Amino acid sequence: MGIFTKTKGLIDRFSGTMRKAQQPKRNRPFDEMQQYMTVGEYRVGKAQGTPNDAEFDLIVYKDDEGILHQALRSVDAKDLAPEYVRAYDDRLGRFRAFTNKKTGRRYIVEKQLEDFVAFAKKHIRQGEDSVNIGILTDTHYKDSDSIDFYGYNGLTHVKEFDYLEDLDILDLKAHLGDWMDGSDPGMLGEQELISLRKAFRSNKTNFAIIKGNHDENDKFDEHHDLKASFPEREFEGIMWPTMYFQKGIHYISRQHGVAYFDKDNVRFITVNTSDVPYELDENGKKKYDTKISLAIREDQMQEIIEILEKSSGKQIVFMSHANPINRHGSNALKYNGRSLHELLVAFNQREKGYLDSHDVPAEFSLSNSFDFTNIKNAKVIAYFCGHRHNEDQYRINGIQYVLFNCSALMGPNHALTTQYNKRWKRKIDHPNEAAGYVVNIDPKRHVMQAFGYGASSRRRIYRI
Repeated sequence: MGIFTKTKGLIDRFSGTMRKAQQPKRNRPFDEMQQYMTVGEYRVGKAQGTPNDAEFDLIVYKDDEGILHQALRSVDAKDLAPEYVRAYDDRLGRFRAFTNKKTGRRYIVEKQLEDFVAFAKKHIRQGEDSVNIGILTDTHYKDSDSIDFYGYNGLTHVKEFDYLEDLDILDLKAHLGDWMDGSDPGMLGEQELISLRKAFRSNKTNFAIIKGNHDENDKFDEHHDLKASFPEREFEGIMWPTMYFQKGIHYISRQHGVAYFDKDNVRFITVNTSDVPYELDENGKKKYDTKISLAIREDQMQEIIEILEKSSGKQIVFMSHANPINRHGSNALKYNGRSLHELLVAFNQREKGYLDSHDVPAEFSLSNSFDFTNIKNAKVIAYFCGHRHNEDQYRINGIQYVLFNCSALMGPNHALTTQYNKRWKRKIDHPNEAAGYVVNIDPKRHVMQAFGYGASSRRRIYRI
């Protein structure tokens, strides 16, 4: 038995040496602990880039499938359970970044976010009417262990975005939709939404849950030519009750995804641009593919009007997944995007009138009246959206439209990767893997600032 143990140790050492020799040659390793390829236990600390420069025991071991793992256990730990773990990935030729077993966050990302928040706070005025909202969009979580595209990283990005709450910079946070990719079977898609909801909800910070065009799982139906994989209002039933249950939220009803949050004199209003009827044909397939049928219907528009009619004294920011109009002022939804923009312009101009759509299917016709003549000291100043997997901005009729980049990893070698993200050359475990934002709205200075981390602009400044 002693001979076998000794022989096994020699084999492990030889295997570790071979793996180390096979690692891609580079001037600097991904991190200083990559060199520990031999099964054993080591003492590491600041020189090896440990969490908070603390001392840890580094345990290197193999699992039953022969995959090499590393685990970090505090030298002061009272038990043998490690705090951080990671595995070797042959596709990368290195170990992945360490993940905290309790939080699911990588400590290198936590350090990145700490530096990001420190930078943002230098430029943000403290005090009344200086409001910060965290923005995340298009995480496209799916059941795939991809290292260069959509996959498990979507859920990881949500967990790591939540670290901003611990850094005391957020008054509100919002996910602008496309929580998941919608390309997995229905039951799996439902579990993905439940995991995302659990990761995003908070008892500390009010949060907005906005529906995206991929969140109905229609991508799976399209690829497999099957019956609808989600029953009616599945996303709504899983995600929205958590949002509407919050004490800091206001709403007309809980049916359409419309809600509003107030902080000082700033009001945020959510809109659902995937507002399409659930109608099945004789084969059980959807009449309207939510993925491509972006729309706002009459009942939702009525709730928006009712909220606006009691918004005196507010500087208002709208948020939805898709942008209602493009930079030319044309309709960017399939139905009623331009009508929503015209409603917001009417609000800013204190007008009275009605919305009346033409040449659209009956399900999307509008017949809404509005009266903003009694509104005082209020203005729609901005509209936030995702969907385009790009950063963009345009100001139309005094309303600042701001588009945020997708958090989902989009490697440069995929057909769906936008040109914006190809230029970033995004890589797993690198600072540009994810993308997220903190936006400061400061009506007193008539300035809005968008701070970004990851594959995003570091700071964008707008007049409001």
